[in-house]
Amino acid sequence: MKNRLAMNGPVVLVRGAGEQASGVGWVLAKAGFRVVMTEIAEPRMVRWPVCFGTAVPEGRWQVEGVPASRVEEPQECEAAWRAGEIPVLVDPELAGLSWLRPLVLVDAIMAKCNLGTKRSMARRTFGLGPGFTAGVDVDVVVETNRGHHLGRLIYNGEAQPNTGIPGEVAGISRERVLYSTKAGFFRAKRTIGEQVSAGDSLGEIDDGIQPEEVFSVCTGVLRGLLRTDTWIAEQVKIGDVDPRGQEENCWTIADKARALGGAVLQGILESGVLCTLRAKE
Repeated sequence: MKNRLAMNGPVVLVRGAGEQASGVGWVLAKAGFRVVMTEIAEPRMVRWPVCFGTAVPEGRWQVEGVPASRVEEPQECEAAWRAGEIPVLVDPELAGLSWLRPLVLVDAIMAKCNLGTKRSMARRTFGLGPGFTAGVDVDVVVETNRGHHLGRLIYNGEAQPNTGIPGEVAGISRERVLYSTKAGFFRAKRTIGEQVSAGDSLGEIDDGIQPEEVFSVCTGVLRGLLRTDTWIAEQVKIGDVDPRGQEENCWTIADKARALGGAVLQGILESGVLCTLRAKE
């Protein structure tokens, strides 16, 4: 295969395989690291076309030319790397950590809290966004808040607190993101990449009693929407309308995810862990 990625560098484990995590995984895989990503058994992804986590339900997936495949055991990662693929492992508790022995671990779950990552898990550990303290539970915190400091590496302290306000796109912030009003199964009525108008029905939430429709609040391209039959809790993000209306944006990594990937790569290179590894060899 002519364009197969040469993934023969040190192992980097990325916790999470959603949108931001996928930006990190994509950058590191392109840089030659042996990236492995871990996910939960039923990941909830709004922008699933650009998420390596989509390999969990689909078996295989590809983001901007980088392929990924679901693996069932850590031992299967080697075959995926040889094939130039990112292995995606359902292992939220990191049971396979002792076998994988990553040089670098990146917590990119974006849970706004630490779900168990410790500095002792790898030679260099990164935590994306709020919920981590650099020098305590991770070595480096990466700022995820949009704006002047996006992608800044923090070596002492924490990232900016979660604002709960979606980033502004073409002057629109809260209105472009849809959240569930109750728990239930989400069923999509529109498709990512479609142009939608304010008031259009995008799907419904079925709680088993009374289905409730979800309507777009603004006009634009449907950049993200949960896969149909996804179980959701109340006040969960279920859709994303991009008022710029550019369909090609639906199928590519966003600026924020790409910036976070570049920041993690910078953090690895300037840490000196690669030089130490080469010296031992």
